[in-house]
Amino acid sequence: MKNIAIFASGSGSNAENLIRYFSAHPQGTVRLVLSNKAEAGAIERATRLGVESMVFDRDTFYNSEQVLARLRQERIDFVVLAGFLWLVPDYLIAAYPDRIVNIHPALLPKYGGKGMYGDRVHQAVVEAGEKESGITIHRVNGQYDSGDIIAQHRVPLAPDDTPQEVAAKVHALEYEYYPQAVEAELAKL
Repeated sequence: MKNIAIFASGSGSNAENLIRYFSAHPQGTVRLVLSNKAEAGAIERATRLGVESMVFDRDTFYNSEQVLARLRQERIDFVVLAGFLWLVPDYLIAAYPDRIVNIHPALLPKYGGKGMYGDRVHQAVVEAGEKESGITIHRVNGQYDSGDIIAQHRVPLAPDDTPQEVAAKVHALEYEYYPQAVEAELAKL
């Protein structure tokens, strides 16, 4: 049984989906949800589902090893980013080589990089007149959205889709495929 930690900055719908997926899974379980925002919905969802949580500030995350100490305390084997907006520091990447994954709401390398998250991505996809969008699940390295791609899943777009409609299509892919990708990565450990 592998222990999973989820880092999230927002509402936590993907975090909740992962917690539920792994709640009775023989391969792994979500032990900890971490956030840089005390008011993040991910923290409330974790609490409601009986999962421990930790909130940290920028100084703690980048200038101490308190987060790593907590991951070690919880015996975390694998780290999942689910709407986490900060760049992961080198000390965490070194502690979890090839064991940190992220999901991006577009088909990388398009529409990635610093500042490209959430509705900003969907707006850019619509403005560019893309005929498809999707998700990219990738390993985390020291740069935004540039780690090795594990999987991509696509969805066709209609010419009149709004950013909100694109978001709904992409969320459906996230909920279906992210837990499966994490499961496949756990099988390699």
